[in-house]
Amino acid sequence: MTYIINIFLGVLGIYFSIGLLFGLYFVIIGATKIDPLMQGTKKKVRFLLLPGVIATWPFLIVKLFKSKSI
Repeated sequence: MTYIINIFLGVLGIYFSIGLLFGLYFVIIGATKIDPLMQGTKKKVRFLLLPGVIATWPFLIVKLFKSKSI
């Protein structure tokens, strides 16, 4: 049973690590590519989005690649 828990926690750690890396990119650069209204927002406000971006990064990466401004 502990073997399964260790595998689950490892996969979860990898998921959130990738999410953190993508989240930093998204907050700094990528958010303006999806939503042009984010252009005028402050960096502090963008970092409020970071927890949500970390949790939902697979959906946002697809949306970022489908955006026309890439």
